[in-house]
Amino acid sequence: MQTLHVRGLEKSYGQLPVLRGVDFEVERGTIFALLGSNGAGKTTVIKILSTLLKPDAGSVCVNGFDLAGQGKLVRESISLTGQFAAVDEILTGRENLVLVARLRHLENARGVATDLLERFLLVKDADRRVGTYSGGMRRRLDIAMSLIGDPPVIFLDEPTTGLDPHSRTEVWNSVKSLAREGTTVLLTTQYLDEAEHLADRIAILHEGRIIANGTLAELKLLLPPAQVEYIQKQPTLEEVFLAIIGNHGDSVAAAGSDPTTVRQS
Repeated sequence: MQTLHVRGLEKSYGQLPVLRGVDFEVERGTIFALLGSNGAGKTTVIKILSTLLKPDAGSVCVNGFDLAGQGKLVRESISLTGQFAAVDEILTGRENLVLVARLRHLENARGVATDLLERFLLVKDADRRVGTYSGGMRRRLDIAMSLIGDPPVIFLDEPTTGLDPHSRTEVWNSVKSLAREGTTVLLTTQYLDEAEHLADRIAILHEGRIIANGTLAELKLLLPPAQVEYIQKQPTLEEVFLAIIGNHGDSVAAAGSDPTTVRQS
């Protein structure tokens, strides 16, 4: 069942066309990555889908509701996490979550906060001021705050921008858990490896148009047949970094035990 249905989306800023007829669909409980360079129009798409910006043309259906005529119901169905964590650094992690739960008029706000702290592995740091959190912890808290009220759809606009490799991995794990639990995720990113790790489907947005859309395997078929050659495998800098800090030491050690591998190019 489709949670997002976008057809013919257009948007210009003055004489500058940003979106030139964007089409895509997102299935319920999946992660859909909108991939593109800076200025491709990714954030504009997110702003339109979250009712923050009106399109010039096109139709959008979110969770069964028409964007043009049922904006309130669309807003009740979604949550948006922007490029920068919207957390109060003076409050503790728990206090941030309780505040949002109360603003949403939920019963047992502290219980809601406790559940989310456990879900996002923040229990031991729950009563520390957010100003002392790492970038990855702040982003996980930000995503947790977005889930208060159990929205079926969440928009993540470049959620790992500026994060170190360890923090990015923390956020990736959180995003994967959302989809496993049934949340539909639309993720914008300019990081190729992020889309590769997370997305069930990937759309490439270029100069305001979707120029490719499919699974990773389908997109790979767009390239010429691969040539096979044998090379000595060397760990990437990211693997080295994570191994040193104890995050992926086992996988790097295993890779180092095999001096050769098959590379497709």
